[in-house]
Amino acid sequence: MFIQTQTTPNPNSLMFVPGRTVMETGSANFANRRDGMKSPLASKLFENDGISAVFFGSDFVTVTKVEDVEWTVLKPEVFASIMDFFASDQPIMSDADAVQSSTTEIHEDDSEIVQMIKELLDTRIRPAVQEDGGDIAYHSFDEGMGFVYLKMQGACATCPSSSATLKNGIENMLMHYIPEVKAVMEQSEDDDEPVIHGTNLDSQLSN
Repeated sequence: MFIQTQTTPNPNSLMFVPGRTVMETGSANFANRRDGMKSPLASKLFENDGISAVFFGSDFVTVTKVEDVEWTVLKPEVFASIMDFFASDQPIMSDADAVQSSTTEIHEDDSEIVQMIKELLDTRIRPAVQEDGGDIAYHSFDEGMGFVYLKMQGACATCPSSSATLKNGIENMLMHYIPEVKAVMEQSEDDDEPVIHGTNLDSQLSN
């Protein structure tokens, strides 16, 4: 088995491409060791000291490490964990509920604005983000304030440039095509509070 690696914009995240399907449908994000218990592969990866998060895409595994561990030390351990898993014929997930269906799927009760937001995310934004070993999950839209709330996953979750990605890339595109959108906010993993990045909201809302 030959596993390729690809760098990401996040120096603490690497994509591992095993040359076979990882997720048949959807994706899965494991923000900590407890989350990883839902997947035999994620659980095995978290056994390696220094791993802080794991993300499964269609044909890749993104592993995020802590700051003070070097990839030269961790990479061989990750290679071994992935190879051992695929040789074991275990299911990728032990908890089917952990598989994240597409958050950009359009539902009948979605407003016209939400439908447009989801379509742009799905067709223009998520493919580019997935190429960098991450994903963006739609969370909600505050129609009163015009705020779109998104979750950054995989390599994007702790990337130093995630704020710029949200503000200069995603926000600009959504505001360009959908005038009702006034800002994009990052939603925290626990859904309680948004992660507020520096932005010129006052000037945006006054336009």
